[in-house]
Amino acid sequence: MFGERAAELVRGLHRAADGHLPAFSEDGIRQVLEEMKALYEQNQADVNEAKSGQSDLIRAIKFRHCSLLRNRRCVVAYLYDRLLRIRALRWEYGSVLPNDLRFHMSAEETEWFNQYKKSLATYMRSLGGEEGLDLTQDMKPPKSLYIEVRCLKDHGEFEIDDGTTILLKKNSQHFLPRWKCEQLIRQGILEHVLS
Repeated sequence: MFGERAAELVRGLHRAADGHLPAFSEDGIRQVLEEMKALYEQNQADVNEAKSGQSDLIRAIKFRHCSLLRNRRCVVAYLYDRLLRIRALRWEYGSVLPNDLRFHMSAEETEWFNQYKKSLATYMRSLGGEEGLDLTQDMKPPKSLYIEVRCLKDHGEFEIDDGTTILLKKNSQHFLPRWKCEQLIRQGILEHVLS
């Protein structure tokens, strides 16, 4: 049936949980585009016949044209929803995405993510004077300025504003400024220890 593969693309995204990016369905997109090409070519042939006086083809032409429009809407909805999810991942994980998420992105989506990352960084540098303003910090209002964190992975040396260097080794605990830790918490290097 016409449009079934396009609708399946959208249903697959709808089934995925919020914040989860399913693998890019290159085969699905290719199949939908091939179906659209076949429908278009059939319509072109029938339009040429209809011009010569065969009016019983008009309904079939309209039906295929509606199928083309529906397929186009489904593909655009699929791609747009994926871009919204990728944009949300930038705010959640920062400028470096985990490899498992990057694996689910197409080359074009990775390029779009890099351009979005650069645009956001340029905008944040233009705010707040020399240092800029990091809009990705404090996604939730902080209750305290310092938090206790546990290191989940060996990360190496970490410098805070007063010039103190801290060695982040696996299973070590530290009392650090919240704003310096948020990015590392999102990347899975640190975890917030709740007392």
